[in-house]
Amino acid sequence: NLACAYQEVGDLTKAIPLLEATLAQREQVLGDTHPDTLGSRNNLACAYWGAGDLTRAVPLLETTLLQQEELHGDAHPLTLGSRNNLACAYQEAGDLGKAIPLLETTLAQCEQVFGDTHPDTLTSRDSLACAYQEVGDLTKAIPLLEATLAQREQVLGETHPDTLTSRNNVACAYQEVGDLTKAIPLLEATLTQRAQVLGETHPDTLTSRYNLACAHHKAGDLNTAIPLLETTLAQCKQVLGDTHPDTLESCTRLADAYLAAQCPKKALTLLLSP
Repeated sequence: NLACAYQEVGDLTKAIPLLEATLAQREQVLGDTHPDTLGSRNNLACAYWGAGDLTRAVPLLETTLLQQEELHGDAHPLTLGSRNNLACAYQEAGDLGKAIPLLETTLAQCEQVFGDTHPDTLTSRDSLACAYQEVGDLTKAIPLLEATLAQREQVLGETHPDTLTSRNNVACAYQEVGDLTKAIPLLEATLTQRAQVLGETHPDTLTSRYNLACAHHKAGDLNTAIPLLETTLAQCKQVLGDTHPDTLESCTRLADAYLAAQCPKKALTLLLSP
């Protein structure tokens, strides 16, 4: 529980060693397929994923899903949760050929087992919409994202972390189709709410700050984009580490912004720094 609390606030350097120790102890005391052991395996996999270590996360998630299916059956809530997590990890790893069919299956099962507006159904719907967005199918993605946001606002409330995730995802989809007049206010609102609810340096807050900076960059407003990117990069280094994928992406985007602002020396210094 302590490890999951550290994970929830984004402190993975404290969470991961605790999760690894708990999993090893549960395997020893309870056995490899006890429900609590499977819970620990899932939590550790998600922490690895959050730290950008998909080479360790994906095999753990695959193992957990198989064991959940054997222990609980194909449509048990824990199995559905594991299936959704694995699909999202495939998506994060760029394997959308595996991710989308798994997400479509999970959503159909969640609707059948939980109902249309259950939080787990909404999570599956959001995940599938993001996968459609990633393969460029925005005609499927945007209506699904908008519906999920409306349902989360109604079921979970305006400032629930899942609602904020949906709001961020809708805004990013608007940005992708070039509708910055819709995207930027939504990204600004999400950043403010995430900072209030989760804290200034929570990984989700850093994502919102990065997304807002990118939208301003795309709109040609470098005076707003560059300070946001500088803040995001500094916080990513502090919270996630120098080699986390989000840190590297923030570094590259800031260098691009420096080049667009005719500051090649700043860009070169940034890209050559250790």
